[in-house]
Amino acid sequence: MLVTRARLIGATVALVVGCAAFVFGLRWLESLMTFRPERMTVQERKSPPEGAEIVWFNSADGTRLNGWFFESQSKPAIATIIFFHGNGGNITNVGWMGQRFAKHGFNVLLFDYRGYGASEGVAANEADLYADGDAAVAFVRSKGFRPDEIVLYGQSLGTAVVSDVASRGRFGAVVIESGFSSASSLATSALPWLPRWLHFLGKNRFESARKLANVRSPILIAHGDPDRTIPTAEGRLLFAAANEPKKLLIVPGAGHVVFGAAGEPYLSQVEKFMLDAMATARL
Repeated sequence: MLVTRARLIGATVALVVGCAAFVFGLRWLESLMTFRPERMTVQERKSPPEGAEIVWFNSADGTRLNGWFFESQSKPAIATIIFFHGNGGNITNVGWMGQRFAKHGFNVLLFDYRGYGASEGVAANEADLYADGDAAVAFVRSKGFRPDEIVLYGQSLGTAVVSDVASRGRFGAVVIESGFSSASSLATSALPWLPRWLHFLGKNRFESARKLANVRSPILIAHGDPDRTIPTAEGRLLFAAANEPKKLLIVPGAGHVVFGAAGEPYLSQVEKFMLDAMATARL
């Protein structure tokens, strides 16, 4: 009897430890897939792209965030674009985007989330990303720009931040490039071996499709086809969830980083969408 009881206790302990290890391992994998920050070199911190001003601002918990602000080369600016990059790299990868849109009459803020680039802190959860997104908007507003003069442009992971921020305010326009409807939906394709009923064990939800139902700004959903990182079907799910006025732009052969692969022809279409949205807002 004592042996049976000891075996039962041992089996229970092993089960608990095994479950804890599984959850720990799953969340470690989730973090590895979600956040891939790269820090700036000393030289990169000192040498922003031509036309960029190095700026700093604080997130809600006091974490200092770093960015580059490009002033429009024509006055007055059409709008101010806040660019929310993906889960890898930092703003040094997209400095040319700031220069490109500044030449075309837009102010541009490129910034790094906590743990990326020169920003302080550690990227660990979605709530911190949303707080960092709010801080970027607050910084632009501190320069005297109204929400309806601001364009939120998110790529990949940045689309989750844009969806959250845009759901709590009204902006001039919203651009969602290579986005995903939710962490659970993305896990279905990225981790097909993981049963859907276990998705609740993930730390982050990133429920962008649900949040888009509350976005009242003109919205462009763009996606490459095929996209081997985030399936093109995710972009279609986001488009279905979004309110009018909305536009879907599927770019054949562009892959995951549409602005990089499709280049100027694609960016011209994005720019036209923003121009039309700002013109409508001023009527």
